[in-house]
Amino acid sequence: MISVGLVYFMLIAMAYGLLWRVSKEKTDQSLMVARKALVSLLPLLVAIFSLVGLFQEFVPPELIERWLGAASGGEALIVGGALGAVAIGPPLAAFPLAGSMLEAGAWAPAVAAFIVSWISVGVITLPYEASVFGSRFALLRNVLSFLIALLIGWLIGMVL
Repeated sequence: MISVGLVYFMLIAMAYGLLWRVSKEKTDQSLMVARKALVSLLPLLVAIFSLVGLFQEFVPPELIERWLGAASGGEALIVGGALGAVAIGPPLAAFPLAGSMLEAGAWAPAVAAFIVSWISVGVITLPYEASVFGSRFALLRNVLSFLIALLIGWLIGMVL
């Protein structure tokens, strides 16, 4: 079976091959931009996959299943959303970690709440957000975002 990454790589290689015929200079410049992006993202990618490795080895699946498993129901949804709300980092980091949670027995709606909350709620950045936009706005946005993350998780549970 061919992996998705390999398919993307092949499609991009074909696009570069076709575009090289149109403009060698622009294609070379594009490759330089891509190289710079890769070099700048490489430390982040290594950190993300290292975090996933630590998570998989040091957090027992029983703990994940107890706190985030389907048997916990609404509590798992809230715990998943709360974990995402206090997490900090680029959204790119949430997906491999969420995949590890699913593999360890987490309930899909709790994982969905985790991802949405990670992306939209910022408990750690709340003081800065409040200083820029005002406390009322920052609190209201974060509370609504958290509730929406829970709603999305619940809806995913209804669909799956």
